[in-house]
Amino acid sequence: MDHYLISKFTARGTNKTINEDAIDTLIIDDGLLCILCDGVGADSDPEVASRITVSAVKNLFDASNKPNYLERIKETIFDANDFLLKYSQQKKENNQMTTTLDILYLKDNFAYWGHIGDSRIYHLRGNNLRLLTKDHTLIQKLIEEGYLTLKQASNHPSSHVILKALGKENPEPDLSKMRLSDMETHRFFLCSDGVTSLISDTELNQILTSKDFDSIQNSIISLVRSRGAADDYSFILVEKANNGRKENS
Repeated sequence: MDHYLISKFTARGTNKTINEDAIDTLIIDDGLLCILCDGVGADSDPEVASRITVSAVKNLFDASNKPNYLERIKETIFDANDFLLKYSQQKKENNQMTTTLDILYLKDNFAYWGHIGDSRIYHLRGNNLRLLTKDHTLIQKLIEEGYLTLKQASNHPSSHVILKALGKENPEPDLSKMRLSDMETHRFFLCSDGVTSLISDTELNQILTSKDFDSIQNSIISLVRSRGAADDYSFILVEKANNGRKENS
C-alpha cells in the first residue's frame, strides 16, 4: 500500500457566521480518497449541503463495486447529486441546496478526479504546479469566449456566479485521470475559492514547493489571514510518498 503525507484544514471566514466548507480524507481499497465541498451561499443551508455531500460521497464511493475508479467517481457524483436533490425537496421550504464538489482518489500510481463548481485541484510535480480543474463560473466562460481579459475578470462583480454545482439537475461533472511516475514526488492540493481568491497560482507554486511539508499549512493559513480571510477557506494537501514515510494529518 502506498503511503501519503496529508495536511488538511478548514476555517470560517471572518465575514461568516458559520463555515460552509467541508472536507475529509480516508483510505478505501488501499487508496486515498480526498473530498472537498464548498456550499453555495446564495442557496439554502450551504453548510448542510457541503457536510452531507461529503458524508454521502464517502459512503457511496466505499459501497460501490465498480473496479474502474473513474466510473466509480462518476457514479458517486450522480448518486450524491440525487441524494442532495431529494434531501432539499423533503425540507419544508423545498429550497435548492447546492455545493461545489471535488473528489480525488489516489491508488497504484494513478490519480482519478471528479470536479464540479469553482473549488480546485492542483498537481505539483517537481517545481511545476498545474491546475487540473476548470472553474464552472460565469467569469471563466466569459474569459474562454473572449469577452473578458484575466485582468478584467479579477475585479468583475459577477466573479462568484457559479454555472454548475451539485444539487442541480444534470450536474455534468468534469472527470479525468492521470498516471503518476513513481520516480518523482507528487503533491496534490484541493482547495475552496476562499484560498484561490486571495492567493495567486504563482504564490501557490512557491509555497507548495517547500521541502518542509509540515510548514506549508501554516504558510497558506498565514497568507489567507493576512489578506482578510473574508470567505471560508479550506484545503487538503497530499504528498504521495514512495520512501516509506508514514501517513499523518
